[in-house]
Amino acid sequence: MLSNSLRIAAVQCPLAWEDKTTNLARISQWLHSLLQPVDLIVLPEMFSTGFSMRAAELAEPMHGSTIQWMACQAAELNTVITGSFIAEHSGRYYNRLVWMPPDGRFQTYDKRHCFSPASEQEYYTPGREVLIAELKGWKIMPLICYDLRFPVWSRNVHGYDLLLYVANWPERRRHAWGSLLTARAIENQSYTLGVNRIGTDGRGVNHSGDSMLLDFAGRILYHAACREEVFVVVLDYEAQQAFRRQWPFLEDRDKFVIEKE
Repeated sequence: MLSNSLRIAAVQCPLAWEDKTTNLARISQWLHSLLQPVDLIVLPEMFSTGFSMRAAELAEPMHGSTIQWMACQAAELNTVITGSFIAEHSGRYYNRLVWMPPDGRFQTYDKRHCFSPASEQEYYTPGREVLIAELKGWKIMPLICYDLRFPVWSRNVHGYDLLLYVANWPERRRHAWGSLLTARAIENQSYTLGVNRIGTDGRGVNHSGDSMLLDFAGRILYHAACREEVFVVVLDYEAQQAFRRQWPFLEDRDKFVIEKE
């Protein structure tokens, strides 16, 4: 059944470098400090380790401690939790987003575009399929960090209502982050939420956060910069549908097929 509103909590936090225990404990404290129930909690990219290329040492199977932690938090808080971690499957490593509902029947999305300046493609296998998750009747498309730079992969050919990016996006490219989120929101006429980390990672790269929610016209509804916080936003389904009816730009979009390597 469709709900006209969706309440989302976004976690913008520092990540202890390659320290799963510290990160999961810190995030748990944030989650249990929420004063009101939410429908969805969004964590940054590689929330348990930071953006590390030590895949072989840090990867976990799909029944490992991070998955178990997500399942436990989702059940306790009666909400969906999503974010990416370093996963191992059949001898390969993935930057894998998990969509974890309270009943534990999770879905996954593997990052399509590996960040070549950090040689991510040498350690992680790129994904081949998008994920369209449903929550309270809303269709949500979660993507990961570098995917933001590729509008074809993000294109709203799936009829989604929320475009979601989890990230470890560096401060030195914060202008691109904000500009691209705005572009994706405008061209897809969709609520667009980018959730990024803050702080300096183990490679000396600083992150300013700049997590933000934009509406279907590209207007910034919330922007969190340079501070650790959990912010809650509420999305209005009918407002987006009314805007799409008034300005039916999506009906004129180009038809295309993405070749899967």
